[in-house]
Amino acid sequence: MALATISFGVLAALSSVGAITDIVTRKLPNILSLVLVLAGLGFALAIGGWAALGWHALHVVVAFAIGYFMFVWNIFGAGDGKFYAGSAAFFPIMDAPALALCIVLAGGVLALFWFTLKRFIKGMKRRKDDFAKLPYGVAIAVGSVGYAALTTLG
Repeated sequence: MALATISFGVLAALSSVGAITDIVTRKLPNILSLVLVLAGLGFALAIGGWAALGWHALHVVVAFAIGYFMFVWNIFGAGDGKFYAGSAAFFPIMDAPALALCIVLAGGVLALFWFTLKRFIKGMKRRKDDFAKLPYGVAIAVGSVGYAALTTLG
């Protein structure tokens, strides 16, 4: 139980760094995604052994593929896809649908907030740079940490 709680804390801390970085710079550093993957897989091995490591690694691969195609289809940025794969490392593949649902729900709430904000802040509608875009790393962070809270601390 203690290791699972530490795992949750690490996910929450790294996700917070990602969310704040995405808000401030509209970029999610590759090193952050790599640290997420290594930490998530390390905790999977420590908590559940080799079998758990395999299920978590499979989730990373599937999440990376989904993120890649979402980037190719211009749904979100490449950093978002890698950040999603990094967050996926903390969960086995069996949790993929529930994790995705939590991220999508967080994204919906974020989108409502974002479009309301854009409507009321002068000049935001006309922006065409990266700061006009929704920082989806926030939704990935909130959805991942929220789902981890439900499953780990629940």
